[in-house]
Amino acid sequence: MTHSHSVILLDNEVKTKKLVSNLTNGTYPDFLWLKTKNIGEFSPYQIEQFIEEEERHDRKVLTKGSGQSLKSMSSGERKKALLHYLMAQNPEVLIVVNSYDSLDIGSQEQLRDNFQDLSQKLSIIQITTRVSDAFPFAQHFFQFKDNLLLKFKKGKGFQSASDQTKLRIGQKAPQPIKSIHLPDECLIEFKNVSVSFGAKPVLKEINWVIKRKEFWQLVGPNGSGKSTLLNLITGDSHKGYGQDLTLFGHKKGSGESVWDLKELIGYFSPAMVDRFRGYHTLEQMIISGLYDSIGLYTKPSETEIHKATEWLDLLGLKNKKHRYFHELSIGAKRLVMTARALIKHPPLLILDEPTVGLDDSGATFFVELINTYAQGSDSAIIYVSHRNEPNLRPEKRFELQPSATGSLGFINSS
Repeated sequence: MTHSHSVILLDNEVKTKKLVSNLTNGTYPDFLWLKTKNIGEFSPYQIEQFIEEEERHDRKVLTKGSGQSLKSMSSGERKKALLHYLMAQNPEVLIVVNSYDSLDIGSQEQLRDNFQDLSQKLSIIQITTRVSDAFPFAQHFFQFKDNLLLKFKKGKGFQSASDQTKLRIGQKAPQPIKSIHLPDECLIEFKNVSVSFGAKPVLKEINWVIKRKEFWQLVGPNGSGKSTLLNLITGDSHKGYGQDLTLFGHKKGSGESVWDLKELIGYFSPAMVDRFRGYHTLEQMIISGLYDSIGLYTKPSETEIHKATEWLDLLGLKNKKHRYFHELSIGAKRLVMTARALIKHPPLLILDEPTVGLDDSGATFFVELINTYAQGSDSAIIYVSHRNEPNLRPEKRFELQPSATGSLGFINSS
């Protein structure tokens, strides 16, 4: 039996959940055949739904019988569990959405091999924001634009379908309303920090110093302890107590609160967007970064409104500043939340997989934005990503390499 395999390229403005629904209900002529098929959906949205089911009703579906929660798994483990579950339902068609997001190179290759094998057994429709992620076995190529599916003949033109034109910022990132001055050049210092969870060692004798204005990229395979390392810095992990860990001039455990730390840190992770369901405008969301809240609960000053407008202008969203945040596409939401983290020029900026969900053009813009910000700000930056974005210019790399006794840390100049 011959199976049909298609790839659909999206931009940041498309809401993938709605597109998947339209594909399966017969909206598009090229996919009318889906109406009679048993369909499985492999997407970040599905994983979030299963995580919510676990947290709300304590009902494990993907991890039934294992005892482990989805939330405690790495991205690769979650996707493996979802794929196993979907295959047990014997689908005739698999819809795959941004399959490689948040996966290390090894996990991407393994997943690619899995889909290659599955292509012999069922039809696969891949939905992606990155041209380079297109499955090599795809036979039909589409671009979703202006609510239409545009078809390419045998892939001709597909490789240039995404607008790769560099988006020119044309100006420096807006300056802070008020600078945050710290007496010490050294912001974060780990000295032989080791972390275990029960009998499982995660980090082994980590030594790392982060100074003002330094631009770091933090890398390591899924499960190597990157999130654990970040949680030690933000104060969200109790494992920092009793360690030789200095945060902004203070030894861990010397009386600082999590909120004291958050005032000095700008943080962005796509998970923040996925969890936010409030009714706030784009202007309010960006201003909320000055108050370390998600959403604005106080009347902003004219100065704050002006600063938010500068950031929205930089993102090309100035004309949407009074629109509600929840009305935006996932890609646009993530750019707004990034500006929220940048607006106060924090001493330390943490960007955790920031380009997940962005199309090629959006990722190009994001990289240019962060490079420009790094040049014009005193913030130190920790950029965490499995994807090697072209033209990103970190000065140094801190790499976690797993071992039997916990991940070891190595410093490399970029």
